[in-house]
Amino acid sequence: MRLPVLLCVLVSLCAAPGPVAGADRSCSDLRQFYTGKGFTSERVPQTEISGEHLRMCPQGPTCCTSAMEEDLAGLSTKETEGLIREAGRSLQAVFNGLHRSFDMYFTELHSRSERSLQEVLSPLGPLYSQNSRLYGDLYTDLRQYYRGSALNLDENLSEFWSRLLERTFKASVSTDVSLSEDYLECVAKQQETLRPFGDVPRDMKAKVIRAFVTARSFVQGLLVSTDVVRKVSQVSLSPECERALMKLLYCPHCRGMASAKPCSSYCANVMKGCLANQADLNPEWQNLIDTMIQVASSFSTEPSLDVVLSSIPVRIYEAVHYLQENMDTFTAKVYQTCGTPGEPGTGSPTPHEQKKKSGSLTASEYKPSPTAGLRLEMQVSDLSSKLREMRQYWIQLSLALCGKLAPGGNSQDKCWNGITKARYLPEVMGDGLANQINNPEVELDITKPDMTIRQQIMQLKIMSNRLKNALDGNDVDFQDASDDISGSGSGMCVGGQCPRSRPGLYAYSPDNNRVRGAAAFQSGFCSLLLLLPVTLLLLLQR
Repeated sequence: MRLPVLLCVLVSLCAAPGPVAGADRSCSDLRQFYTGKGFTSERVPQTEISGEHLRMCPQGPTCCTSAMEEDLAGLSTKETEGLIREAGRSLQAVFNGLHRSFDMYFTELHSRSERSLQEVLSPLGPLYSQNSRLYGDLYTDLRQYYRGSALNLDENLSEFWSRLLERTFKASVSTDVSLSEDYLECVAKQQETLRPFGDVPRDMKAKVIRAFVTARSFVQGLLVSTDVVRKVSQVSLSPECERALMKLLYCPHCRGMASAKPCSSYCANVMKGCLANQADLNPEWQNLIDTMIQVASSFSTEPSLDVVLSSIPVRIYEAVHYLQENMDTFTAKVYQTCGTPGEPGTGSPTPHEQKKKSGSLTASEYKPSPTAGLRLEMQVSDLSSKLREMRQYWIQLSLALCGKLAPGGNSQDKCWNGITKARYLPEVMGDGLANQINNPEVELDITKPDMTIRQQIMQLKIMSNRLKNALDGNDVDFQDASDDISGSGSGMCVGGQCPRSRPGLYAYSPDNNRVRGAAAFQSGFCSLLLLLPVTLLLLLQR
């Protein structure tokens, strides 16, 4: 009788709950937290239950059901995406502010220059008053170009000088002379060969084109940057990221460790994995920001932006004055090329006597106000400093989110490491998709980048090239090279192979190791004892 009694005692010991059961622990704290997040309390059990059903959190005694785990996982993604969009809106607001500031400044320069036309050109008399629309059209073309119209600025400026040459020549000859449209067209064609306005058209064209090309490209750069931020901030997080975020943010609650804050390195790895594609914007983003800073700096390079725009009326007056001073020579050369126009009853026309103006204004006498120069300097300084602040936005975003989602996790030995409250051992991954190959927290296929983000990377590259050309005064429209984007991910994996091995993840506290070891020993020992009665019965039957 002694052996059966002994076996019964051992079996009863094996059936007794281990030290990790905790089946009677109340779930009231989690119920309060769960309902505070907007969920119904009916899903929360009264006391802890077995956690074999958990798919995202470490298994073990828990107050979370499968439905609760799904709810909290969805919430973690929703909250994180909300923070990403909020950060994006803040950045967009900065870009919009820069755009408004520069646009207001540039538009005011343009308008002030146009308003000064009458004051500067009125000494020309009828040549100004009868042709005011010609000058106004020039400013309209410049304004439309700055606003993004598909105008060829070089051709428009050449056309302006040709029309102005026609009008000036026509005003210089006797009013009795009839000049046909064909004859005036021939006169206009002498603009390039005879250079009747001296060097002013060529010099002014180069400076005006450079000023307007850089200004327009700079504004486009601000708008493209804003659009890229908007589109990228709306990219949904992956299912793999959802699981990682749940484990990071809400599994401590499910495991009864609500007070444990996520380890900072642990949060960094989760966010670097979740935002791996966004971080790949960084090289082209920095390139665009740096180029925009270069363009902004060029505004104050001599001749500065304000000087170029403000001196347009002065340069026009200088050009017309030069032609009037040399009209006899020019007219003689026109007659040689275009012929002498017939004049009924009077024969050949004679040059009209030029009206000399005393104290005529020249470009060399133009002096921009000190206030205008100071304002431009402040404008450039403000643009450059704010652009520099945004330069590393995409690689700083993950750490910024950790600061909001998981603050206070700097205690490295008592923080939530994804399993328990202990030190987090894995190293922090680098930025970008290729660096996530061994990320222990977010499983990513680095050969399949997000195509929306790849398209935005291409937009940044296109805009950078446009700005670099603008620095040289060239306005080049690049075709969208998004067709070149492929999802093959070639070059991302060494030797074309992407190993899926994952390092050991966590460190446990010494007490936790002993508990797990004791539980494993107890389980194995009890299984062996449970087999003894069957073995003994077989032996007795023999």
